Amino acid sequence: MKRFVILIMLSSFFSMAVNAQDMQNMPGMSMNHATKKKTTSGKKIKNAQHNPSMQNHQENMMQDSASMQQSGRVQEKDNMMNMNRSSDTTKQPDDMNMDHSMMHDHSTSDSTKPDSTMQMSDSMMHRKNDHPMDMDISNQNHSGMNMDMMNMDHAYSLNLPMNRDGSGTSWLPDASPMNGYMFHTRKWSYMLHGNIFLRYTNQDFTHKGSRGDDKIDAPNWLMLMGQRQVAKNGLFHFNVMMSFDPLTESGYGYPLLFQSGESWNGKSLVDRQHPHDLFSELSVSYSQALSKKSDIYFYLGYPGEPALGPVAFMHRPSAMYNPDAPISHHWIDATHITFGVATLGIRLGDFKFEGSSFTGREPNENRYNFDKPRFDSWSGRLSYNPSENWALQVSHGFIKSPEELNPGENVYRTTASAIYSLPLANDGWLNATAVWGLNKSKRYEGQKDTEGENAFLLEGSWRKDKLAVYSRYEFTQKSAEELVLSEVTYGQGALFPVHAFTLGLNYDLLHIGQTRLAGGGQYTIYHADNRLNNLYGKNPMGFEVYLRLYPGLMKM
Repeated sequence: MKRFVILIMLSSFFSMAVNAQDMQNMPGMSMNHATKKKTTSGKKIKNAQHNPSMQNHQENMMQDSASMQQSGRVQEKDNMMNMNRSSDTTKQPDDMNMDHSMMHDHSTSDSTKPDSTMQMSDSMMHRKNDHPMDMDISNQNHSGMNMDMMNMDHAYSLNLPMNRDGSGTSWLPDASPMNGYMFHTRKWSYMLHGNIFLRYTNQDFTHKGSRGDDKIDAPNWLMLMGQRQVAKNGLFHFNVMMSFDPLTESGYGYPLLFQSGESWNGKSLVDRQHPHDLFSELSVSYSQALSKKSDIYFYLGYPGEPALGPVAFMHRPSAMYNPDAPISHHWIDATHITFGVATLGIRLGDFKFEGSSFTGREPNENRYNFDKPRFDSWSGRLSYNPSENWALQVSHGFIKSPEELNPGENVYRTTASAIYSLPLANDGWLNATAVWGLNKSKRYEGQKDTEGENAFLLEGSWRKDKLAVYSRYEFTQKSAEELVLSEVTYGQGALFPVHAFTLGLNYDLLHIGQTRLAGGGQYTIYHADNRLNNLYGKNPMGFEVYLRLYPGLMKM
């Protein structure tokens, strides 16, 4: 039954991908990114409509070609016309005003059109000099050249590139890769993306301990984003994120040594990663541009993600090849599925300040329902992107009663992170993420306020052509309660340092249009406190092999 469900899920994803590509190729629906050769960022396409002398030359040549041939400037005029025609893919010179300065200068634009139809941010026109935007405008006329149809903006700003979108309201570097299928209607822009792994995983394959397990499963997620401009400076955006984990992983999730968090059948999940809810995000937002350098926005999610922690693991470019959640998940980014979130934020240049009110309780065991919104917790986050290659954040929050099995326990969480992204030749990329997280909670009487549980993560990926190499290192302090150990045996408040290192390969096997199928595998070795050797063995290891279905890179 599970294999049947997985096949249905894979075919559904492929069907949606094909439909998205069909919509991309429909006339008037979108700009085709695959057919026009790239141009250098400094080259300008001249418009004969705003060059009276060129128009006079054209009229003279059409009306009296014989007299022009007798003049001493025939060759010069012919060359000018040939140059104009070679750059005029629409065969209509007055439809080719693509000069960036003209896009923002209404004195040289078509004054009969509203400003919103000709608006395009600096970051969208000059996203990256080494990755110019590909456009096929051979079938477009001036009335259809709505700049909002060329590309999506950032989810919460008309003046930022889409590449900066992370999970929830978090930021990635502007140079981050973007995978997905983009399609448009006259007023709306949409993007579909996701990740589906069909894999076999074996934790503790050498059977050193008693807590390992193996499984054939399919971790997955799908996301649909949509937006439209409102008046001149407003932007409405929505996110729909789904996961079929409840079907492919069942209620107790997949095996992952030293993982902890949430529950199944009234018992704490340990050495397993819990499945994600069917609806992982249903959110809407509205942003208002105050200027090119500032925006204010409001985000509402049920479920959604508060302003706490870095970009969630499945949305980080450095983690996109790894099917596993980090074992530090509940220290750094576990609030990415929260039933009830309201966030208010403001951007000032390269800085962003935001605060959230949200539900502290983690999702319950029923992965198909919508949990009760409580809005009993809070968080604040400061983000800073000093350049197109870096995204930095620090955040702090109070999480009320996150665990259903420990309702009286509250958590204060603090995180800091740095994400780096560097485009390379041949569609290559270097991505890296460093995250620190700290959980503080009152687990027992007499516990000091200064005590807490730390976690550190460092992960990276390098891609060239079809090959990707990736790795992840984690250090996490796990308590006896987290690992479901007896405090009588191990002592009250005992903490166990756990190290995990993963190395993996991912290789694209084939592609159909924008959809890619890759094969991969990874190896993980763990090192924990010696007191745990009787349960886990010394330095247990895990491995997995998988097929990965995902959308290809979008070239802006």
